Amino acid sequence: MVTIAFRFPAGRYHATPWGRHVNEAEVEWPPSPWRILRALVATWHRKADTERHPESVLTALVERLAGTLPRYRLPRGVRAHSRHYMPQGRFKGGREDTSLIFDAFLRLEPEAELIAHWSDVTLEPAERALLDDLLRDLGFLGRAESWVEARRLEGWEGELDCCPAELSIDPETGEALDPVRLMAPAPPEDYPPWRAAVIDAHGLDAKKLKKPQREILATLPERFLDALRLETSELQRAGWSQPPGARPVLYQRPSDAFTQRGGRVARRPRRRAHATTARLALAGKPLPRLEDAVRIGEITRLAAIKKAEQANGGHVPAVLSGHGLPAGNRHGHAFYLPEDADGDGKIDHILVYAPDGLSAEALRALDRITRLWERDGGEWQVLFEGAGGAADWPESPYLGRARTWSSVTPYLHPWYAKKRFGVAEQIARECRERGWPEPEVRIEQARWEGPDGRPRRPVHFHRFRSKPGLRQPDTRGQFVRLTFPEPVEGPVALGFGCHFGLGLFCPTHD
Repeated sequence: MVTIAFRFPAGRYHATPWGRHVNEAEVEWPPSPWRILRALVATWHRKADTERHPESVLTALVERLAGTLPRYRLPRGVRAHSRHYMPQGRFKGGREDTSLIFDAFLRLEPEAELIAHWSDVTLEPAERALLDDLLRDLGFLGRAESWVEARRLEGWEGELDCCPAELSIDPETGEALDPVRLMAPAPPEDYPPWRAAVIDAHGLDAKKLKKPQREILATLPERFLDALRLETSELQRAGWSQPPGARPVLYQRPSDAFTQRGGRVARRPRRRAHATTARLALAGKPLPRLEDAVRIGEITRLAAIKKAEQANGGHVPAVLSGHGLPAGNRHGHAFYLPEDADGDGKIDHILVYAPDGLSAEALRALDRITRLWERDGGEWQVLFEGAGGAADWPESPYLGRARTWSSVTPYLHPWYAKKRFGVAEQIARECRERGWPEPEVRIEQARWEGPDGRPRRPVHFHRFRSKPGLRQPDTRGQFVRLTFPEPVEGPVALGFGCHFGLGLFCPTHD
């Protein structure tokens, strides 16, 4: 067997999965088998003593490792990103035009080790010596800033938690909840017949070839080893949807592979299926106003449903759509709550909160949202920050525990007002249904102040759902202040449209 341990001394791992744009802010984790083999081949070219380690030994080593799929043990990390406005060399309106660029990476403890294990591979002494030297000289894995230290382990017998999907894994153990598609080498013996079939199908053996055909043929080397040497730019220019000699393989990684606490990386319960809260970050110029919270909440739900259909073969979890729930379950499904985390009056995050829990399917769909857009031209990039419990997001303005909660967006009563069934009575009924004590209710004329310092009234907010024919008992709305007899855990969202950003409250600790 062959076991390799990787450490990232800078505490960062940068790598973009094959087929994903770098600005999607996606991180390939774990490093794909294809990436590991290409890194070994590149290190041989740059640093190896070719007299001591001839190419024939490299070929034998690569073909042995390519003949079987590795399994991994993943250290937990935090998915993070930085944002840069890159100049484009052109001017618009007298100012230099810039583009927002995401630089995504996985933050790890510098001493944490990623294990890649080939259980069915046995190396000859010359191959082991070459592998040891290549791992010693390997400087980075992924992008150049992903500094790495690698070594081969003898007799390693630890536990593995990221395995190919076709291997026997019991989903009830919680060890395989998050499928991820990685690029792996095809069996080396399959490469020559596959290459011959491609050449025949595209007529690449003709005497005269057009330029696109020549580019394709240039990326079909005769030897499997040479296929690993091809530059990504060559493959993209030739139009390959996947590299020659490679195949996509579905792996199952732990659902808590990405933890999201600040500071040092902390472990969470292994079953992220019990997560109740996920958080999305928005980027764009300009960001949407908090007054348009209900519109942003609605398009976030639509994006989540669309990604769920794509990821789950048309099936949409009820926790995302709110449809198909048991009778009486009105508020256990997802709330899409737009946030103004920095207090500038613009929506910069979206909190997705489901009291009944977000399933693995739901989290997978939320993770795939990369942008939100409106028909009137507004468009924003989205980054999935992670999932966990409400306590994992202390920076959210809607979470916490307090007795007093004040309106952030207008409260619209969900039932028609009647005598002795006004705003206070309807709020009391909603709180009883949520299992909260009845609060003291105080109406406020103007509560929230915008970045210009002027008070905002309910009329300044968008207060209508886009769903046609929807009954809406209250179209005016009001700001209210709730004082409970005992502390209540947030988020608190009540009234009409509360699942989309209306009726939002923040804790007040005065």
